[in-house]
Amino acid sequence: MLKIAKGRVSYLAVIGAILFMIVQVIANLNLPSLTSDIVNNGVATGNISYIWKVGMKMIGFSLLSICAAICNVFLAARTSQKLGQNLRSDIYRKVMGFSTDEYNQIETSSLITRTTNDVVQIQNVAIMMLRMMIMAPIMLIGASFLAYSKDHTLTLVFVVSLPLLAIFMGIMLKFAMPLFQAMQTKTDRINRIFREGLTGVRVIRAFRQDQFEQDRFEDANVDYTKNAINVNTIMALALPVMTLVMSGTNVAIIFFGAKLIGSQAMQVGNLIAFMTYAVQILMSFMMLSMVLIFIPRAQASAKRIQAVFNLRSTMTIADNPETLSADTHHSLSFEHVTYRYRNAEQPALTDIDFSAQSGQTVAIIGGTGSGKTSLINLIPRFYDIEKGQIKLDGTDITKLSLAGLRDAISLVPQKATLFTGTLRENMKYGKPDATDDEIWHALEIARARDFVEAEPEGLDLHVEQGGGNFSGGQRQRLAIARALVKQSAVYVFDDSFSALDFKTDADLRAALRQDPHIQQSITVIVAQRIATVADADLILVLDNGHLVGKGTHAELQANNEVYQQIINSQIRKGDND
Repeated sequence: MLKIAKGRVSYLAVIGAILFMIVQVIANLNLPSLTSDIVNNGVATGNISYIWKVGMKMIGFSLLSICAAICNVFLAARTSQKLGQNLRSDIYRKVMGFSTDEYNQIETSSLITRTTNDVVQIQNVAIMMLRMMIMAPIMLIGASFLAYSKDHTLTLVFVVSLPLLAIFMGIMLKFAMPLFQAMQTKTDRINRIFREGLTGVRVIRAFRQDQFEQDRFEDANVDYTKNAINVNTIMALALPVMTLVMSGTNVAIIFFGAKLIGSQAMQVGNLIAFMTYAVQILMSFMMLSMVLIFIPRAQASAKRIQAVFNLRSTMTIADNPETLSADTHHSLSFEHVTYRYRNAEQPALTDIDFSAQSGQTVAIIGGTGSGKTSLINLIPRFYDIEKGQIKLDGTDITKLSLAGLRDAISLVPQKATLFTGTLRENMKYGKPDATDDEIWHALEIARARDFVEAEPEGLDLHVEQGGGNFSGGQRQRLAIARALVKQSAVYVFDDSFSALDFKTDADLRAALRQDPHIQQSITVIVAQRIATVADADLILVLDNGHLVGKGTHAELQANNEVYQQIINSQIRKGDND
């Protein structure tokens, strides 16, 4: 846990919290002694002036204790909240820097739990440590010493009460700690099932699995609830046992103290002070035990968070990255590229070799699972290749910075993703300084201008989470427009025309070919339909991760068996091409 906190908290604030806590404890420890003095030297002798004098000291120590406590709580709370803020920021920044390989190693639901619940556990323990963890040992030692100074004989009572309390707390720790540690895993499970239910609600309803999913969530919820009830039941025993031990200790102190007073071996004021110190000793021991209970849970959370920080990217980053030239002529080449997914036995792509120049359109086609998406994911370095080279403008992409490489690429993924906000904000996602004219131009090319203009708000139209207020085809066209707003060297469309009808598909591709900027860039299209790829300058045919053909539509139609099979599966026999 200390490793997690290092560099994420203000050391001055921590030192300040500790100093104020020491002041508070010292002030609290002086109050019983002052009470003893008032009883022994003021009340017993009827000395009113002495009572007022010592009473004013007590008020002073009380005010000092209150002020120190306020300052300690403020600094402890500020430190713990700052720690949580920095942890959440660092986790998010780390996750955003993951390659797809690293991202796949930890479930999304678990990442959410680690960023929220696990961070809260660490925050709670941080404030407990700056409060109780510091207060408990100081007060325990100080109260024990002062109690002994009042009467060393009565301190023998603690020889019985403290071991009893220690035995109980030990038993409670033994049973509570495993349950606390299991809470985080069970929280992960609830988050995972809940998230799957929300994202897959249409599939669930379509297959009438509502009850099955409800039962699945109920099982996870009941499991978590039972675990929480068990651990809280164990923790609930702490207060009554503590009360029993404290009451028994006070009875023993009064019993033996009365005998000492009767024999004039002890003053009444000292007995009152001793009882107060006894309460402070037992409370300190209890606080220390409570902290020790919560530390293992926070430690488990810290390990889960540290596991995220410990994930090392498999991508090699150049120490002195090169920059792309400002030349308007661009080139993209794959030179005998082989790629294998993490822990996979067989490569997903083998010996992929092709090149393209500015103004050319490269189309990729093949059966399901042939490696089309895997191939285009290599261009922006979502994954790193095993063999070969990928070059952009003649430079190996591993020698470019990730920011510089991805600035040169506009990608439209298979799933059209829109973000909550306005349409204008979504369109500016790749180019924050884009003008409205540039946005309308991109919408025109993407064949999205008509339905946007039909809305009274225009570019200020509100976009719901995930673009839920648009149809699938509209989301697809808006995602394409967003990519076109950003002027890039390479435009990649990963099966981005699948939700479009044939006419819109044809019109959109024609508009792309006529756009002056696109004519200076390289366009890479992944598609399933022959009609979408037929007019490409270069068509790559993939089959089980192998490049089994490349050329124009006419060349492949005449000579490539796999391409012919795709044509025959999409065009009825007797139809013209």
